[in-house]
Amino acid sequence: MKQVMMALALGGMVCACDQKQADNVNPFMTEFQTPYGTPDFNNIKLEHYEPAFLKGIEQQNEEIKAIVENPAKPTFENTIVALDNSGEILSRVAGVFYALTEADTNDGLMALEEKMAPVLSTHNDNIYLNMDLYQRVAAVHDQEANGEIQLTTEQHYLLDKYYKRFVSSGASLDAESQEKLREINSKLSTLSIEFGNHVLAENNAFKLVIDNEADLAGLPESVIAGAATEAKANGMEGKWLFTLQASSRTPFLQYAQNRELRKKMYLAYTNMGNNGDANDNKEVLKQILTLRLEKAKLMGFDNYAQYVLQDNMAKTPENVMSFLNELWKYSIKNAKVEAAELQKIMDKEGKGEKLEAWDWWYYAEKLRQEKYNLNEDEIKPYFSLEDVRSGLFYVVNKLYGITLTKVDSISVYNKDVETFIVNDADGSYLGVFYSDFMPRASKRSGAWMSNFREQKEGVRPIIYNVGSFTKPVGDVPSLLSIDEARTMFHEFGHALHGMLSQCKYYGVSGTSVARDFVELPSQIMEHWTVAPEVMKVYAKHYQTREAISDELIAKIENQALFNSGFMTTELLAAAILDMELHLLTSTEELDVMAYEKQVMDKLGLIPQIAPRYRATYFNHIIGGYAAGYYAYLWAERLDADAFSAFEEKGLFDQATATAFRKNILEKGGSDDPMKLYVTFRGQEPSIEPMLKNRGLK
Repeated sequence: MKQVMMALALGGMVCACDQKQADNVNPFMTEFQTPYGTPDFNNIKLEHYEPAFLKGIEQQNEEIKAIVENPAKPTFENTIVALDNSGEILSRVAGVFYALTEADTNDGLMALEEKMAPVLSTHNDNIYLNMDLYQRVAAVHDQEANGEIQLTTEQHYLLDKYYKRFVSSGASLDAESQEKLREINSKLSTLSIEFGNHVLAENNAFKLVIDNEADLAGLPESVIAGAATEAKANGMEGKWLFTLQASSRTPFLQYAQNRELRKKMYLAYTNMGNNGDANDNKEVLKQILTLRLEKAKLMGFDNYAQYVLQDNMAKTPENVMSFLNELWKYSIKNAKVEAAELQKIMDKEGKGEKLEAWDWWYYAEKLRQEKYNLNEDEIKPYFSLEDVRSGLFYVVNKLYGITLTKVDSISVYNKDVETFIVNDADGSYLGVFYSDFMPRASKRSGAWMSNFREQKEGVRPIIYNVGSFTKPVGDVPSLLSIDEARTMFHEFGHALHGMLSQCKYYGVSGTSVARDFVELPSQIMEHWTVAPEVMKVYAKHYQTREAISDELIAKIENQALFNSGFMTTELLAAAILDMELHLLTSTEELDVMAYEKQVMDKLGLIPQIAPRYRATYFNHIIGGYAAGYYAYLWAERLDADAFSAFEEKGLFDQATATAFRKNILEKGGSDDPMKLYVTFRGQEPSIEPMLKNRGLK
């Protein structure tokens, strides 16, 4: 027995030594030892994540304990600032880990994500359900409310944010309710991962393999070449492979003459997560909605939408639905007119076919060519990824004076990733920017911005943009569609929000703003993408280097509102579906797909259009946009009105650009969003520019 005890003791010593050695070499345990503090991807390994997460939790627990046990009276500095600065290791490892689980995942990362989800959920609850910590935060909140302390505007909003987060996290609930809340949060953390993994698996599982060249009829040569390259990469040389990635799916639906294959592609996409197999999301989503509703009711709300919207600009579900329904009246009317136009083209073909959802893109492309003598194959040679990015960098330099310089010395997580040093007009350092724009099986679909490190006083941010654009093929570079170009500008707008932030505290810096305000900086950037004077600078033929012609620019401008009824309607349908799912007051008899149909039928959505995202692959509402997908349209009212200020005074008017930078981009969440907007614009936003831009009025 004594020998066993000694062996265990020695084993413990070995483990302790190994742990100490691991801490010494684990790159997450200290600031990254790199020139700009960027993640040390050359030395980060899978086995580093879990120990760093656990060490980070331990560190933050000690920091929270120190705040709670501080014998001094609670103050803004010793409580709110101390809380804001806590969890350094955890922030560092989480920033890298979740970037990779979204953009370059693998089996090991996915398994660890599932393992850590309930652990991190518990840790978060341990902070925000810590009554002693809550009482200190509430004490500072009361001090300000009673006029005992005077805070700056930024300090007020940081305090307000933490106080509300404790309250909305259940700090004021009784012990039994708090325990129930912990259970709900833990289950939600794992269900959300399960939902996302199912969507990724479904996306990767579908492969439309074509071995008969006749089935490629109508497709542009560039699309065919891309499909051949994709097939070869998957061991199917001599065939053509199309996937559900937008850069493959969309051109196939636009150009493929084979109607049955278009139908196959469309149905595969719109039925992701709805196939009754291992990746089916119907029951997963029902469980998520049920748990969210339970959580909302525990917090004293009738539904989850009420719970979410209390801190957004919209404030209430009624305000959101009123806004969406007002837009719907215009959009569905336009969509029906467009559907009738497409049916006329089909009628001319004399096949007796009726317009179906999988026909829309194909006949819309025909109509575009008929009306405007323009197709995207004509445009793409002028929109290489490199040229579009050069145009983007030109725009932000003209607006804000910033420069981005490509560097190859910063380590990256995937060979597709490129890195840039960002400097201000006076040469001062602003941060590091990563771009990751190529599709791959390890990356979820869509496009997004996030950061490896957030900004605060004395700390500059490390930002990244991710997308899945058209791949280069052979000697042909990545040639973007107009939509892809807009997406690049859009995501860099988010990057600017993080990059130009000049806040004192982490908690309110950069994109830490209300969900329905965060899309303003991104969506306003889209307006410069196809501005004629901007295209003349960057849109150059990738072979001849000839600048885009005035004639082609005029065609692009003329068709700006083309198909806008469809695009607005599918977006609105998704936003309304999201709201209706989170307005439910009971999920007992919920059949997710039947309910989706019921909502769409009630709206009067025509069968040729589906919501932009159907319920079983609606990743946005599983992530941060639950009862919040409306934010894109809500923010569009702001961005359209804001851009009209540039139109009035000049696209690169320095006074307007400086006002936007100082009052929006630099401020983060350090003040009321509408106040920030009015300070920039001089008035609250009008909806008229938005209606005009979408051709709704």
